[in-house]
Amino acid sequence: MSVRVARALGAWGWGAGGRRGASNFRPPPPGAVDVAELLRDATTAEEGPREPAARRLPGQSSVLLFPGQGSQVVGMGRGLLRYPRVRELYAAARRVLGYDLLELSLRGPQEALDRTAHCQPAVFVASLAAVEKLQHLQPAVIENCVAAAGFSVGEFAALVFAGAMEFSEGLYAVKIRAEAMQEASEAVPSGMLSVLGRPQTKFTSACLEAREHCKTLGMENPVCEVANYLFPDCRVISGHLEALQFLQKNSSRFHFRRTKMLPVSGAFHTRLMEPAVEPLAQVLKAIDVKRPLVSVHANVSGSRYMHPAQIQQLLVKQVVSPVKWEQTMHALYERKKGSDFPRTFEVGPGKQLGAILRSCNLQAWKSYSHVDVLEAEEAADEDLQGLR
Repeated sequence: MSVRVARALGAWGWGAGGRRGASNFRPPPPGAVDVAELLRDATTAEEGPREPAARRLPGQSSVLLFPGQGSQVVGMGRGLLRYPRVRELYAAARRVLGYDLLELSLRGPQEALDRTAHCQPAVFVASLAAVEKLQHLQPAVIENCVAAAGFSVGEFAALVFAGAMEFSEGLYAVKIRAEAMQEASEAVPSGMLSVLGRPQTKFTSACLEAREHCKTLGMENPVCEVANYLFPDCRVISGHLEALQFLQKNSSRFHFRRTKMLPVSGAFHTRLMEPAVEPLAQVLKAIDVKRPLVSVHANVSGSRYMHPAQIQQLLVKQVVSPVKWEQTMHALYERKKGSDFPRTFEVGPGKQLGAILRSCNLQAWKSYSHVDVLEAEEAADEDLQGLR
């Protein structure tokens, strides 16, 4: 194993040497931060200066994409249990969360898994377990990874993968985030509406009209705004249910081709999530965030993180700010005409990010693969060929 891979895995909190000496992280239950003992063999490289990274040609490099809430499905993780360390991941998650996440992921019920408090940790762990599968089948993909990005809660998984925080720290932050968002969403009837528009669609004007409609109903400070930029002419709008219902009823006037309410409990990535800001901020302050070993792009800006303090700031801001995924895709895959694209791997449940990539950049999508988390264990021997 190379120094680079060993350091990346070690930064998950899986390497030899126990906890980070500089971290004052306290919140998890007793034993929850001892994940470092689980994968002692991950850091077999000798101590010493970091090897200078050789410049990789675009066609030889890789990018990892981590999905977010909404991709969860009962049975996820079933296709990962035969791979080294995956069961240890779920055992560590049980200590951090206080419940059996593997049982919930494998057997549901779906209604329980869909709860924000449960599905965010479930997607986080399943995605990092999928990285373990990828490392087992194609270690060169991990070795040659140059960038990562994650959608909403997936950004935490991307940062853990990149070594910016330990696994247990990242999972505990996700736990607090998910529980706080669940509580905030239950405080007011709200939701998220996926909208496929047309070139002439004016999303901002439509949201403004929806807010004005809510005011005529006697609502004060109604919320209705773009929460996710997915791909050209496609947005997710979050807000009060009355505003979203108004948009659906007037979809033809706003030149919407299709609308669909998402199976989430609240208006994520808007100011209706402000009650979740402070709990997450307090947890992140206790984490010794490191500079990522590979570039990680922030949802809030679409640009890559430049320093650890920025990570703490923008992860908090992300809760009440739109996810600029379309902008992130452009930043990741922008290159001169005729240049090769990196191989892209979606690690985690679902293929939604691959579908979005196809709509954002068809040429980049041609080098896309999905690391499945669902298939039965007896089919796993075929994985290596399927990922090539």
